Amino acid sequence: MNRRNLPAILLIAAFVFAFSASAAAAPAQVEDGVLTIAMECAYAPYNWTQGDDANGAVPIANVPGSFANGYDVMIGQRICEANGWELEVIQSDWDSLVPGVQTGTFDAVIAGQSMTAERSEVVDFAGPYFYATIVCLTRADSPFANATSIAELSGGTCTAQLATIWYDTCLPQIEGANILPGSESAPAMLMALETGAVDFICTDMPTAQGAQAAYPDEFVILDFSGTDGDFQFTEEERAENVNIGVSLMKGSDELREAIDSVLSEMTVEDFNDLMAYAISIQE
Repeated sequence: MNRRNLPAILLIAAFVFAFSASAAAAPAQVEDGVLTIAMECAYAPYNWTQGDDANGAVPIANVPGSFANGYDVMIGQRICEANGWELEVIQSDWDSLVPGVQTGTFDAVIAGQSMTAERSEVVDFAGPYFYATIVCLTRADSPFANATSIAELSGGTCTAQLATIWYDTCLPQIEGANILPGSESAPAMLMALETGAVDFICTDMPTAQGAQAAYPDEFVILDFSGTDGDFQFTEEERAENVNIGVSLMKGSDELREAIDSVLSEMTVEDFNDLMAYAISIQE
């Protein structure tokens, strides 16, 4: 080896090492042409599991023989179609969604997640891809069925899904409410209401509409939005509460821009129409 070339060779090697290390740490940008997204597959009408590919359902990659469908899947399909990617859906529990996208286990989470400031500290968000109203849901035979404000829910026993704005911020605003431990999942929350373990739950409008569509004579939606009796938030908090986004690994600028290029072309009416369709076919 010519020793005069050694410094140049070492410099090139150092550059290659630094580039490789940087590339290894960089978030995936769908280089394989497959967008891997995660969701609970148990949060209708945002997402659910079914036994076949009816109504455009897609296979759940880590649950052989099962298929995912719902609003989140439909949004994922639109994003992939526009960018020429294939869609892969992974089932993941609610508490595993953010850690999974942080570690690169999947490219994105499309799972009805609010774009909260707390989440934004650890993930990037694309979107919004839906604007949701927060409501309460009770049984038709409940003494709270005619409530016109959260103040009229005082004394009731309630719950919501763990690690959500509904449980952490909304229910504590109801003075005199008996707040039970949070439910692990949306189905568990709805089961608590259906079995009478609680008088009402707090959730978002699509989840409540989905439950009401499945049991039209059993549940009543309590929508206090636009009134003085609604849950109270700062403007920043309200933006977080109604904006549902796609979470990505920090620094996924290219992927975020590709997703936003699709979502920015959709209107609120587009989102609402797609959600209404999801509710109409939910299983």
